[in-house]
Amino acid sequence: MNRPVPCRGGPIFMEKSMFKPVNTKIEFPELEKEILRWWADHGVPEKYMSKNKMSSKRYSFIDGPITANNPMGVHHAWGRTYKDLFSRFRTMQGYHQRYQNGFDGQGLWIEVEVEKELGFSSKTDIEKYGVDKFVTLCKERVDRFAQIIRITTPSGISCRLVTKKVFFMKGRT
Repeated sequence: MNRPVPCRGGPIFMEKSMFKPVNTKIEFPELEKEILRWWADHGVPEKYMSKNKMSSKRYSFIDGPITANNPMGVHHAWGRTYKDLFSRFRTMQGYHQRYQNGFDGQGLWIEVEVEKELGFSSKTDIEKYGVDKFVTLCKERVDRFAQIIRITTPSGISCRLVTKKVFFMKGRT
């Protein structure tokens, strides 16, 4: 069936549409999983990360690590997206990079949250509970939120979470 298509100088008639229909009910989480699966099957992350390995041009983006104290907020995702944008731009310009990112467990804030969870009101409560058990809970908290951060990383972000810095000071209660 001929249908008119607006055109400068008058309408033209086309036999059929040159565009495929677009699905208006897209499941974005599923689409992302499908794309990431395709990337993994075709080695896209490895190819991308090693693209400029032999380049003499170097680019380094010093990124302060995201903390593993609490769940990742939307502002963390925005920040990581902007940082990723600059890294990708430099890759397109031929710069070699390390693509390393990480997260940090800032001891004091982890301790404060664990103290709240346990209902402690002073540092002597930690001593009564047992410093070793308290430190174990702090490490578990870091691991729990670090896992959430690892889950969000594949969302197209071009970095490797290879660094995990957790500091627990000896003798600190």
